[in-house]
Formats: sequence, C-alpha cells, structure tokens
Amino acid sequence: MTTKRYILSAFILSLPVLANAESRWNMNNDGGISWNVPASQTPHYDHMEMSGKNVSTVLRYGVDADGKFVLNKSLVWPMLRTIPNNTHASLMRRYDWNPLDAVTVNGRSLSGEKVKEISIKGALNVKSDFEQGYYGKYELIRDYFPSTDLPALVEIYKLINKGDRPMKVEIGDSRMISTTDPASGVTGSYTITGAVDSTGYFTVQPGDTLTFSASISAVRNGERTVSLNATAEKEKRSDLVGDWMNTLVLETPDPVIDRMFAFSKIRACESIYDTKGGPMHGPGGESYYAAIWANDQAEYINPYFPFTGYAYGNASALNSFKHFARFMNNEMKPIPSSIVAEGLDIWNGVGDRGDAAMIAYGAARYALARGDMKEARELWKLIEWCLDYCKGKLNKAGVVESDTDELENRFESGDANLCTSSLYYDALISASYLARDLGIKDWKKYQSEAKTLRSNIDKYFGKDMEGFETYAYYDGNDKLRAWICIPLVMGIDERATQTLDALFSPRLWTENGLLTEEGDRTFWDRATLYALRGSYTVGETKRATDFLHDYSTTRLLGEHVPYAIEAWPEGSQRHLSAESGLYGRIITEGLFGIRPTGLKSFTLTPHLPSDWDHMSLRDIRAFGSDFDIEVRRLNGDKLCVKVTDGSKSKKYTINSGKSINVKL
Repeated sequence: MTTKRYILSAFILSLPVLANAESRWNMNNDGGISWNVPASQTPHYDHMEMSGKNVSTVLRYGVDADGKFVLNKSLVWPMLRTIPNNTHASLMRRYDWNPLDAVTVNGRSLSGEKVKEISIKGALNVKSDFEQGYYGKYELIRDYFPSTDLPALVEIYKLINKGDRPMKVEIGDSRMISTTDPASGVTGSYTITGAVDSTGYFTVQPGDTLTFSASISAVRNGERTVSLNATAEKEKRSDLVGDWMNTLVLETPDPVIDRMFAFSKIRACESIYDTKGGPMHGPGGESYYAAIWANDQAEYINPYFPFTGYAYGNASALNSFKHFARFMNNEMKPIPSSIVAEGLDIWNGVGDRGDAAMIAYGAARYALARGDMKEARELWKLIEWCLDYCKGKLNKAGVVESDTDELENRFESGDANLCTSSLYYDALISASYLARDLGIKDWKKYQSEAKTLRSNIDKYFGKDMEGFETYAYYDGNDKLRAWICIPLVMGIDERATQTLDALFSPRLWTENGLLTEEGDRTFWDRATLYALRGSYTVGETKRATDFLHDYSTTRLLGEHVPYAIEAWPEGSQRHLSAESGLYGRIITEGLFGIRPTGLKSFTLTPHLPSDWDHMSLRDIRAFGSDFDIEVRRLNGDKLCVKVTDGSKSKKYTINSGKSINVKL
C-alpha cells in the first residue's frame, strides 16, 4: 500500500467534501483564522458552537449572494430544565432577532452591505462595508461570544464613519421579552430577554466610532434579568481563551497543526456547565448538556484535562468520576452509560456499552496524569470496581462481553467487541502503575491479566479482512471497521502494519477521515482521531503526519470550521466538545508519546517526522508539575530530547522511536 491520497469511489464522492485545493480560511497573526470574502466565494454558510458556564450557542452564519451577512442564533441554557427532565431537557431557542433592524444611519436602515472579513478566535467577528451614496459610507464590526459565567450571548457592534461628513445614527429600542409556558419548565416559566444597552440618537464624526451592545439571556421566573457590561465580558472571554491557547503550547514546523491544536483546546475546555451536580463537561451539539457520558467524558476528555492546566476542567473530570462512583454495587450491575439532568437521573437506553471499561481506562489515566495522591486514592475504588466488573464479563475466549459499544447499535458490535476489550487492556496497564504508587501489594496482577488479555484479543479478533491481516470488530464481522484502530492506541502492535494499511486504504479513508464501515457513507471524527493517535503510537509517523496535516487543514481552514466534528450525516457535523479533546491527545500521547507510568512519571516516545527538525510542547501541567519537552534532530535518526521541569533540565540522546523514562 502507498501513502498517497486515493481516487475515491462514487459513493464516497457523494459525501460533503470539506477540503478544497485552496482553503477558504487563512490563519491570522493574532492566533485566529479569517475568511476574506471575495464575491466569487459567496453564497456560503456554516455553523459553530461556543459555550460558557451557563449558556451555549450555535451560530448559523454566512454571506448570501448579495454579500450580506446572515445569522441565526441558537441558544441553550443547560440549567433551565424542561419537562420531561431527560438528556435533552435544556431550554433551547432559535432566534433571528437582530438589533440592527432598529438602527438607522442618516435616516435609513442599514443596506448595501458587503462583508469584507469573518474571523474566529473564541468569538465570531464580522467586518462589513456599507455604501449608501449620499446617505453615508461606513464600516460595521460585529462580535458574538458567550458570557463566561452569565446565561447570556453577548453581541458588540461598532459603527465607523468612513465618510467625509457627520453621520446621524438612531438606535431603536428593539427589546425582545418572551415568557415560556410554566407547564414546560421544571421550575416553572423562564424569561428570555433580548436587549440593547444603548438607545437614542448619536452623531458620529468622520473617522469616529459608535459602539453599542446587545445580549440574549434567560432566567427563572422571579430572578432578576441579566445585566452585563459587554466590554468587561469580552475581556473575560478573551482572557480565558488566551489562557487556554497559551498553556500546553505546541511548536512545530507545521503551522496548521499548531493552530488546530491551539483551537482544539478552546472547544475542549469551554463546554463545562455550572450545574447543581457540580461542574459537568458536556458534549453540546444542541442535545447533550448538564450531563456526562462514560465515553465522551470518562474515556475521551478527562485524561486530557491535567495536561491543559485548566483547573475547572480537572474539577469537572473528578466530579464526573464521583458521579459514576455513586452507581457501584455489590450485585455487579452495569454502571449507567450517562448521568443526566444535572446528576438527578441516568440514561442506560442500550444496556452495557462497555461503560465500565471506558471508566476504568479514563479514571486510571486521569489519576496518573493528574499526579495528585489524594485524588488517586479517592478514584481507586471506582477503578478497581470497574476492573472487577470487566473481569466478570470475560467470555470463554477471555475477551469482554457487552451489549453494544459507544455507537449504541448504530452499527453491529456483536456480543464482544474489539473496543471494549482494548480499553480494558489499557486500564489494566494503568491500574498496575497506579496501584504500585498507592502501595497496593498485588499491583503486578494487573500486568499479568493484561498480558493474558492481549493474547486473547489477538486470538479472538485477529482475522484476514479483505486481504488485510487485521481484526474483525466482533465475531462474525465481515466488513472493515474504523474501530480496528483501537488496539494501536493501546500499544497492541502485533497487527499494526496491516491494520494501518487497511485504515488508510480507499476502503475506509476519505477526505473526511475514516468511514465507520467500508461501503457505508457514515463517518465519525472520533474514529479518525483515534486512528491518527494510534498510528503515532505504533511508530507510523510519516503517514500519521501526512493525514494529520490534511485533516487539520480540512477542519480548521476548509468549508466547515474551526473544530473537530461529531459525525455525518448524523448531527450535521456538530462541534461536540470531547472530539477536540481527542485531537489534543493525538499530540500529547501520539506525536510526543507521553504514556503515564506513575503519579510523577511517564514514558516519552517522541515521533519526530522525518522532514521536521524540531518540535516542542511547552507549559505542560500534568503530573503535578509544569514542564516543557523539546525535541531536536541531531543527524539521521538521532534525536536530542530536553525535558525542563522548573529550573531543572535533563537532556537525552536517543534513536528515533525509542522511549525515555521520565520522573519529575
């Protein structure tokens, strides 16, 4: 098999192609991305999600054929619960409400708009020119972003007089107030308010700027309407986005991967809600809020939070594991797949998805990377229970049985699937390291059990599939599946070469990443993100980097930006949050090969691409430390690796692909 891009079959070409020969978007010097809008690229429409602790918004925006900006604002208030109070019971509304409809310039409504530029960096920024002849020439700048901690979408408008005479501006009071049906709310009715902060008439001199703001907010009946300072809210949002982007900083010769990594931290970290059940990280997507899942939270993103240094992220991770721990039981009944409604209810609609394996894997990796002995002791009982549960589900072949997997019967997964057993394998390895540091005497038993399981995985799932010596996803599976990448992520490399050939063959790989199953049209980014991490883990650096660059270019600068997505056609490529955490882990665990081996230790296996001479990961907050990793090519396969922890630095000279044991 070669590493070039393949000509796609007809059914693949029917997919929404997100990558163009020329990217629609460009990277800014300020760390963001921009679309400079030529008439030849309109009309064009897109959507993106942004979140704060008490609100989330999906902005459906675009530029029409006449060059005018169009926007629909979808608002989600996760803690304003509706009836029935289930997974999807957040108060949600979509509005075309536009404060500019009540604004006139020199006695005329805003018309003749030509959008010049749209930019994204934790907020949506739009710059437009208006040419109304005798009635004025002016520029309008719009900013849209969620409040960091208030239940409000904030909008800031700047009108800049580009003409040569004073500009008369009138801002009408376009307040919108809506009261919801009390029978539909858990705590009765909710009041939704759209308000403008400044109304009246203003004179804007040539070259001067008039700034005003608006917001859409919601509160419970009897609560005071939200009052905010838009400028202060923008500063708080900008500072928070800056903190995320400037911690755990990637520096490589590939600016697209660097920028996509920086952006992924925004989406990964912002989607945490201040619920009555404590901080809860939620996937989003206008569906999943004030709730946690064994896959999205426990498995995907919680092990990543310690690396980011985001305290609220770590708090949400620990809180989620505490919620799952509530459901440990002596009868060894399965832990719920999801805990919803701010922790008040559960969802377990498809039975056991392998949730205990997901939780054991995520909790053990989180505890190690967090490097906090107190938290580790607190989590050990949950980890141990989940491991015992998985052990009790081993079938006669020694692999773990479950009712389904995290795709929840969208695709067949048999009685025992490759994903669940692979997660259990890695959980056993992590548990051995954690138990050793906790002083548990029989910690080696987990390593022995992992060794046996690894052999059983190969015997039970190993199979020739379409000419590739790889894995059947379950007994009886006869089509290649994207999740054959899972063993690679866990360091199971017996079938690595042929598995990679299968993954990157035209049977599975498309311009949108991996198809879930060959012959189908469905793709889920999570599988692609796992596959890229697994490719690095088993040393397939060139192919991994080539495809990572292509994927990053598509998601950051293509037709639907700027984050990893959930799936297509399901969900219309929603920007679910945990997928951005999986992107980050391609870098930390894949490219740099950081594998926790203790509360203060890890193995480091840097995979420096052959055409790169350096790469660095700075301000890493894991293992209770704040450290940097720098990798530099010496000559040929020789690498110089420098680990700096505070004022102490240590250098290593290794061959490419070799591991270093690091103790902080």
